[in-house]
Amino acid sequence: MKSYGTWLCLLCLSLTALAQQPEAANQQTTEAAPETTLTLNVAVTDKSGKLVRGLHQQDFAVFDNKKPQKVDSFREVEPNSSDPVKVILLVDEVNTAYSVVAYEREQLKNFFMQNGGKMTQPITLAFFSDNGVQMQNAPSADGAALLATLDSHEARMRTIRRSAGFYGAAERYQLSLQTLESLTDAEARTPGRKLVVWISPGWPMLSGPNIEMTNRELNGLFRNVVAMSALLRRAEITLYAVDPLGMSDAGSTQQFYYKSFLDGVKKINNVQSGNLALQVLAVQSGGMVLNSSNDIAGEIARCVADADGYYVLQLQMAPAEKPDEYHSIVVQVNRAGLIARTRTGYYAQTPSSRVLLH
Repeated sequence: MKSYGTWLCLLCLSLTALAQQPEAANQQTTEAAPETTLTLNVAVTDKSGKLVRGLHQQDFAVFDNKKPQKVDSFREVEPNSSDPVKVILLVDEVNTAYSVVAYEREQLKNFFMQNGGKMTQPITLAFFSDNGVQMQNAPSADGAALLATLDSHEARMRTIRRSAGFYGAAERYQLSLQTLESLTDAEARTPGRKLVVWISPGWPMLSGPNIEMTNRELNGLFRNVVAMSALLRRAEITLYAVDPLGMSDAGSTQQFYYKSFLDGVKKINNVQSGNLALQVLAVQSGGMVLNSSNDIAGEIARCVADADGYYVLQLQMAPAEKPDEYHSIVVQVNRAGLIARTRTGYYAQTPSSRVLLH
């Protein structure tokens, strides 16, 4: 068993390496006016989880830090509309055991062959390995073609072994976040909404009551939380976490511990590694965490269904009094029994803030 000191050391190394990511050659920091418009993609469901269509602007109320906000523009995106929506199904081979990857591949086959192999949305398959993300195909609504693509990919055992780091946790944490950043950066270059269904139990949260960090590490981690929030928002990515362990993961700490980190981080001293957990980022982006069913195919279908109809609301961001000022967002539907799901917050910047541009 590794000592606590070794665990903390590996955690610090992971955070330091991640904090240095904005200095990569393909990024640059420039002066830019802060954004002023907030776009919210809102899914509305009834108590059974079924999408609700046909609502109007007056049915919605938006609150920024609990203050009511004016909606500047509103529209409903209906099925088969001209609005571009990209769906990416990502199979995580880094944070998932080989035997589980085999099961989720079977579930993916079941998903592809639903409705006679006719997908409701064009889908791109991706695989996350130690070498990063490999996009396998152009978007396709042909289940048979997607199945052929899946069969042509040979899942391999990850090279990050338990002997690496503290059971490989720090390495998987770092690699996962770097991969998500790279994927988000690439998707930000194309217009439209993207649904990223990340099939994984999630990467290690590396958080606990006895973990302490230096001021430098806290600042670096907070910068990463702010940057990831902005990247996902600008790329219009809604993230979904589908746990392929299903009921076998029921009752585990991983299944509910992420809820401790769902609130937006307002102060640097309050930041923890768990604030960058897959499940946390999914909820904060307006997506879902599905981790209590063995019907992985059904859970994937539930995520993809979000592209079939939603509402787009635009409003002005509240002025910030300081850089990286967190604002919580709540959207309510003024009809009994309906639930709105969207981004839960954003970080506002002052006019003099330096904004990281990709």
